[in-house]
Amino acid sequence: MSLQLAEQFEANEQYEQAFAEYKKEYENSPDDLGILERLGHLSLILGNEQEAAAYYYEILKRDVANPLAYEQLMTIFEHTDKYKYYVYRGNKNSLEGKLDFAINDFKKALSHANDNEAQIVMTRLTLANLYRQTGNKMKAIDEYNLILDYNELHEDIFLQLADIYMEDEAYSSALDALFRAIQKGFNTDRIHEALAAVYLKSGDAKSAIEHTKDELVKIQCMLELGEGTEAFNKLNSLPEVYKQNPKYYTLMAQYCYSTKDFEKALMYIEEYNKAQPNSPLTYQMRALVYDETDNEYYSHLNWARYNLLRGNRDIAINEFLNAVQIRADEPDVLFTLADLLTEDGEVNHAAEYYEKIVKIEPNNKEALRKLANYRESIGDKRGQLDYLEKLYEADPNDLNGLKNLAKAYERYRKDKAIELYQKYLDLVQDPVEYKLAKERLEKLDSYGSGEAEESEGLIDKIMGLFNKH
Repeated sequence: MSLQLAEQFEANEQYEQAFAEYKKEYENSPDDLGILERLGHLSLILGNEQEAAAYYYEILKRDVANPLAYEQLMTIFEHTDKYKYYVYRGNKNSLEGKLDFAINDFKKALSHANDNEAQIVMTRLTLANLYRQTGNKMKAIDEYNLILDYNELHEDIFLQLADIYMEDEAYSSALDALFRAIQKGFNTDRIHEALAAVYLKSGDAKSAIEHTKDELVKIQCMLELGEGTEAFNKLNSLPEVYKQNPKYYTLMAQYCYSTKDFEKALMYIEEYNKAQPNSPLTYQMRALVYDETDNEYYSHLNWARYNLLRGNRDIAINEFLNAVQIRADEPDVLFTLADLLTEDGEVNHAAEYYEKIVKIEPNNKEALRKLANYRESIGDKRGQLDYLEKLYEADPNDLNGLKNLAKAYERYRKDKAIELYQKYLDLVQDPVEYKLAKERLEKLDSYGSGEAEESEGLIDKIMGLFNKH
């Protein structure tokens, strides 16, 4: 009843009474965004901008992407608090994906932070994260290093900086960042575990074991130090809870690898893959095992997938190429390679692998579709028609293939095109597509059926000769 009364008061422009009633509703439903919006709106009408700002801030706490709240907060602070104005504008631009605009906003906010240390740290931290998102690591590092000169810090700042250095394998810089954290008073388990991780990555297992309290990390250090028997004994004596951890499987795989029990190593790698599907580490471990067992095909294949997940496309493509030179009988592998080559603009090279797929699986619809599109792109209309015919044979109910085949036949045999359009109309459900096909069919009917003019053109005839086997 109170909500209806509030709405009635608002409709009658009795704003103070409406505000009072909405406040009663807010006490009962503090997470109702609609009520918060009304309270913010009425606060502005009543001239209480700071109170309005508080309500819009409450909205953002519940809905961080609420555009109305950002717009209203920007309006409230535009002429009274430039720092907050640019922060809210920057957050809005960031949420909308306008990262360059957001960076400029936070730079402006920084110039209005005066000497407020908390605001400076927060703003520079936001800038660092925005620079990371835009791929500008050096500017992100600069922002983090400027932050470290202040006192109002959190250990996450040091951990984030170390993480950036680790991305580029700058181990000494990562260690320096973490030791600075200890100097600043963050002598915590998280910092020491991060130190252990950096030391392990850099190949210094002896230093890593001095910093970790994690039993699994200790065992990894032992394996790295060649203490395989002791590590294996510790693995077997771990409580069951540790054996549910995916890292347990990687350590067992590492131990089996070190003892050259490669069959068991692969078994534990598969267990890890079940717990952590499609992890780069899975492919890296498999590749190392296949390297040791001289299985070149699976070695190249796993290094390819490892590098693809790590973003190293050129290396991945090269590994796939090496793999298919050894064996070219797995359509999934050929598809992955062909798609990567297509994305890189190497469509002629990609077509070779789609053709290999069709030789293995003559009814592979996706490969036939890709080849039809490829033939069309190089002006080989006859070649396109051949592949569309094969696609139709593989699946007469494939609507897109049927429509494209009908369209292709318009050039050569109008009677065949009319027949295919009629079949298409019998199957298509989309009213827009039906209408377009119907119009096309009526246009063809008006020309008459029968053989099309034998005016294929010189290119069609030449390409047709090449396509005959």
